[in-house]
Amino acid sequence: MVNTLAPEPTGRAPVPRSAGASGSAGGGSGRIRHRHRHRQAVVACLFLAPTLLFYVVFLALPLGFALLLSLSRWAGFDLGDIEPAGLDNFAGLFADGSTFLVPVLSNTLLFALGTVALALAGSVLVATCIEKLRRQGLWRTLYFLPILTTVVAVGNVWKYMYEPGGLVNGVLNALGLGSVAFLQDADTALPSLVVVQAWASLGSAILVLTAGLKSVPESYYEAAALDGAGPVTVFWRITLPLLRPSLLFVCVTQFLTGLQSFALIIVMTGGGPGDATDVAALEMYRQAFSYGEWGTASAAAFVLFLVVLAVTLAQLWFFRRKGEDA
Repeated sequence: MVNTLAPEPTGRAPVPRSAGASGSAGGGSGRIRHRHRHRQAVVACLFLAPTLLFYVVFLALPLGFALLLSLSRWAGFDLGDIEPAGLDNFAGLFADGSTFLVPVLSNTLLFALGTVALALAGSVLVATCIEKLRRQGLWRTLYFLPILTTVVAVGNVWKYMYEPGGLVNGVLNALGLGSVAFLQDADTALPSLVVVQAWASLGSAILVLTAGLKSVPESYYEAAALDGAGPVTVFWRITLPLLRPSLLFVCVTQFLTGLQSFALIIVMTGGGPGDATDVAALEMYRQAFSYGEWGTASAAAFVLFLVVLAVTLAQLWFFRRKGEDA
């Protein structure tokens, strides 16, 4: 019986698709993908252009100009007066009789260290107490309010509080103690500024640490309670180690703020009495705008940058050595 469903032979064998045709199709799709990626890259560059332009204008160009000035002599105003000076500006900072290392740089480091120590200790204590209170949002808001106040306002208020007839001396007199010339005495001026800077930066540190405390699992505290651990043991063995990432952030940011402090000092003491509160940022301002030594000011800025970089790397190394991957 003949199968009528079978196709009739055409007499021609099917022509196989040539390798050239397949390669041509693959090359076409490759070119399409390449054009698509190129179009995406162009669009991405267009979106990034404003940000890149901002950094070029306000970061790269000033940085390059500051580097040029650090190797030159310039009194300001006329760019044609820039004269090459090599490393003379850097050598002058460390020459005999220069006040840059002592007391300027030493004051800067002491101010930053004191600020970090006070702000860190105070914020850890306050954040731990807030965690045990009701209406925590209200307390965090109250402690954050000084951050919203301008540095000039904070400096002027504390300056009046430190006066011989101010609030601080009034409290001391009420306690039977004598008045203290906080900002007029070279021995107390810098510590007094440290207290103000630490107080002003307490709010941001408290916010960071309270967020860190909320990330500690409650099961750890429950296990410690079952083991009979006291509050001090729980704090040292559980809370403080688990707060290490937050503590690292607070330490680095507070130290950077202290090293670059300028506005508070110029408002409260202007670097005095004498040079007791003269710091690096204030010295750079004086060299550039008061004495017209823009080269010396730029060289001091780069030295301060190296100090900030070294201190930051040292802090990161210390915390990593303690087991925290920063």
